Amino acid sequence: MPMLSVDKVTLTFKGIAALMDVSFSIEEGSICSLIGPNGAGKTSMLNCISGRYTPDSGSITLNGQDLLRIPAHRRTRLGLSRTFQNIALFKGLSVLDNLMVGRHARMDYGILAGMLYFGRARREEDAHRRRVEEIIDFLGLSPYRHHPAGKLPYGVQKRVELGRALAAEPRLVLLDEPMAGMNLEETEDMARYILDLNEEWGVTVFLVEHDMGVVMDISDRVVVLDFGQVLAVGAPEAVQADPAVVAAYLGSEDAAFLGR
Repeated sequence: MPMLSVDKVTLTFKGIAALMDVSFSIEEGSICSLIGPNGAGKTSMLNCISGRYTPDSGSITLNGQDLLRIPAHRRTRLGLSRTFQNIALFKGLSVLDNLMVGRHARMDYGILAGMLYFGRARREEDAHRRRVEEIIDFLGLSPYRHHPAGKLPYGVQKRVELGRALAAEPRLVLLDEPMAGMNLEETEDMARYILDLNEEWGVTVFLVEHDMGVVMDISDRVVVLDFGQVLAVGAPEAVQADPAVVAAYLGSEDAAFLGR
């Protein structure tokens, strides 16, 4: 059974179709990338999986559980977390506190214990803080631990965003353009972190990204959307050579010219 299964998902906004009968699956332990031209429906697909949008029809299952019957705030408990295309950090909070926010879904103590901060609440928060410190070290964020997130360089903020998603201890993480706006060095670093969290931490990755070099280098499987429909699914090499994919990115005339 695939870890994530998307079956015939359709999503419309006032009669305009963002997704039409979209189907694909993601195997546990893999890196799967979702690509397509601007406006193809990539972020809409992530929003359906994470619970921000509710599809008009179709099904989405995570480890056999119907996600569409589970509220968005409870999907984290199932092992699902995400980053956002536009950085969504608490800019006035420190890096450490931003990552602690990501642990919220894993905290079990009640309001009273949290207010008084004793016994179980203190022990549990100490354990959460140790886990966050591991993520800070993993992502090379130690020098920025107590810095306000909003005052950090853009590339570092992107790493903090990834760290907050990892703080929820996901089995599947949805990454919405994690390299967008980065320079070459920052892009290479982020690609390395994604590979490491997949290989060393065993986290399955579903990645939306426009950098085709990165996508083809790190992905096990690629799904291509165009105008809300699946255009191709397969290994990076096969997708890259698919004439329909080339046409979608370059236009039919340019694709025909390259094929001469």
